[in-house]
Amino acid sequence: MSAEFTPRKKRVFDRIAAWTVNQRWMVTAVVALITTGASLGLLDPKALTRHIQFATRPEVTAEGNDPLPPLPDVSPFSLSQASVVIVVRSTDFFRPETTKAMRRVVERVESLDSVREIVWMDRVPVLNIFGLQEPLLPHSEASQARFEVARRKAMAHPLVGGQLLSSDGRTTLLMVRLDYDYVFNDATATSDLKEAAQAAAAEFPGADLSFQLTGQVPAALATIESHESNQLRYQLIGYGMILIMTVVLFRGLRAVIIVAAAPAAGVFWTLGFIRFFDYQHNPLIDVILPVLISLVGLTDSVHLMVQIRKLRAGGLTSREAAQKGLQQVGMACFLTSLTTAIGFGSLMLADSEWVNQFGRCCVVGVCLTFVSVVTVIPLLCSSWVGKNLHAGQENSLIDRHLSRITVVIDAVLRRRGLLSIMAMLSTVALLAGCLTLTPDQRRTDGLPESAEATIALKHMDKAFGGLEFSRVELEWSKEVAEDSPEILVVVSKIDEILNDEELIGHPLSIRNLIDAQPGSGPPEERMSMIELLPPPLKRAFFTPEYRRAEITFRVQDLGIARYGSVFERVEKRIAQLKEQHPDFAAELHGSAVWRWRNLYQVVVDLAASLGTASVIIFIVLSFVYRSVRIGLISIIPNMFPLVLTGGFLAAVGYNLEIVMVCNFTVCLGIAVDDTIHFLTRYLDEYEENPDQDDAIRRAFTGVGTALIMTTTVLVVGFSTVIFSDSRDHRIFAIMGVLTIASALFADLIFLPALLGRFAPKKVSETHQAASGDPSVS
Repeated sequence: MSAEFTPRKKRVFDRIAAWTVNQRWMVTAVVALITTGASLGLLDPKALTRHIQFATRPEVTAEGNDPLPPLPDVSPFSLSQASVVIVVRSTDFFRPETTKAMRRVVERVESLDSVREIVWMDRVPVLNIFGLQEPLLPHSEASQARFEVARRKAMAHPLVGGQLLSSDGRTTLLMVRLDYDYVFNDATATSDLKEAAQAAAAEFPGADLSFQLTGQVPAALATIESHESNQLRYQLIGYGMILIMTVVLFRGLRAVIIVAAAPAAGVFWTLGFIRFFDYQHNPLIDVILPVLISLVGLTDSVHLMVQIRKLRAGGLTSREAAQKGLQQVGMACFLTSLTTAIGFGSLMLADSEWVNQFGRCCVVGVCLTFVSVVTVIPLLCSSWVGKNLHAGQENSLIDRHLSRITVVIDAVLRRRGLLSIMAMLSTVALLAGCLTLTPDQRRTDGLPESAEATIALKHMDKAFGGLEFSRVELEWSKEVAEDSPEILVVVSKIDEILNDEELIGHPLSIRNLIDAQPGSGPPEERMSMIELLPPPLKRAFFTPEYRRAEITFRVQDLGIARYGSVFERVEKRIAQLKEQHPDFAAELHGSAVWRWRNLYQVVVDLAASLGTASVIIFIVLSFVYRSVRIGLISIIPNMFPLVLTGGFLAAVGYNLEIVMVCNFTVCLGIAVDDTIHFLTRYLDEYEENPDQDDAIRRAFTGVGTALIMTTTVLVVGFSTVIFSDSRDHRIFAIMGVLTIASALFADLIFLPALLGRFAPKKVSETHQAASGDPSVS
């Protein structure tokens, strides 16, 4: 790097700052152009692409493969394809009054146009093609003894006991398949069903029935409803709290209006331009992104506004103060935006679609917000809006008491060696704690805990072993005949493997259906009985044309981390079967298994992106400050808040979820802002005053107000989301509060100690690379 590089860079940035303030009409045109583009995105994002046609690839057909044999025209029976699950509870379903009420409930719900069919325990298929289809439940006039026989029969039925009727007999399921041609609104798929069931049950006061809805459709609707309500509510609460805090801290209405204008413009531009990406129902984008972008913009806006107000109070005119402030703070704002964009951009390395989209939108938002800060604030400050901008500064709550906090810096510098060691050791120790976190994810993570779908799903975990189904797919070679007894032998062994696992609920296969047939004997004698099964039942678990069989089982929503060791044991024992039966191959499948296989890689990708961002930030700071030592010093205050939060999560027993790793990456981009502003100001002061300790004190005096202001506002902004009924949002907010608050501690305690102990003594060239203007305000 040549000696002429730094002055040339300084002159370029000075000219940009001067142009921004002096060419007001040009800057106004740029702002108007960006605003127009954002408005177009909000109003009609497809206007630019509506008439653009993209060439489509011709379909490629596979050649040389044997066509699969045609399957009989039979619809396999299924317990896992219900659109809605009505969870019905009662003290006893095997009573005349309850039986009559249940049949009336099914009749009333099934009469709705939106309902195609209902599968429940009174309509399970007959297990033998020669048997007669008859209800499982007796007529209401039957004796109690007959009802007791029906109870035992239901519990022994492979499709009822543990599948449609809980082991304690107090919960049964109505598996509802919807006719989507008649689903015109959310109510026809949810509340209409429940209201019809309740109305029918009300005709039988002694039935003691209660109803809850869960399943695919109710869970999806509850997620969307919570997402949409949170989006507006917490944006309004967050922005309102931020506005109140800035009024209290600045003690000047004009300053508050200008500071709020830049992040508001950044959020408006971001929300407009990301609409062109056509991302739908991503809660991280719709709820977290606007608050986050506003907080990032607010951070730089506060730093720039504090500097401009000080210059105005020093006697400069509005235009001179705006230009000088942008020259002094603008480079630090650029560095903070660059590093924040790096932190957000690393999310795009993740395989998770939501996280990937979130990272891309964050990069767009950070760039647009930086433009809004360096254009809107100087533009307003140098206009009539900025008249008497410094009024109220002498009454600033933080400025009045800042001198009292400087004693902390003196104490830190007196114990710089000890605190430096503590900073490094605590960071390493907390990092070790973070490494104990294991990947995890639940289906209910995006659902409000108070939602009916969530409550019903948790009850199903206890009563049925879970709502979600997974399966073991068994295949065999051509050498195995479709009626080979070995098929039933292998299926039975897999069934036993699954039954040995406490967290796996109610395995179901051809073994259970054959065992329910009359008689007994070894598989060699009973395999032929599979031909007695009705085709819908047989083909639900056995497809001889494809040489395939399935064993289904239920999975609870306890977090996929709980099932990691379970699936590993199952896979290990299934692999051992291959040695005993070489013509057979079995493999775990299903959504829970997919999450187990892929979640680890997603978290690894996110962690890798976090590590990559940290390394890139170190390289960027070392390059800009022209000092590897300064870059190394910056690592501790940037990483300490993250590992402290990670250590806290490990200590309270959390596993590592996607939302947590996402928060780590986001907070790295935010926490580094204050570090950069402190370092830049320190180098400014050290260039003018060779007394290192005094430079550290003056740096704190110069940026301490903005550091405390931004931390206060950021913590308040994150805190507003803590009251969300979404678990993911609460975790994100709590982690944000803890990380940002600890970042201030690291910048005011650890960073001065590390600078006083390890910073290079000659930093004139280093300082010039990071400072927009060596003068001291």
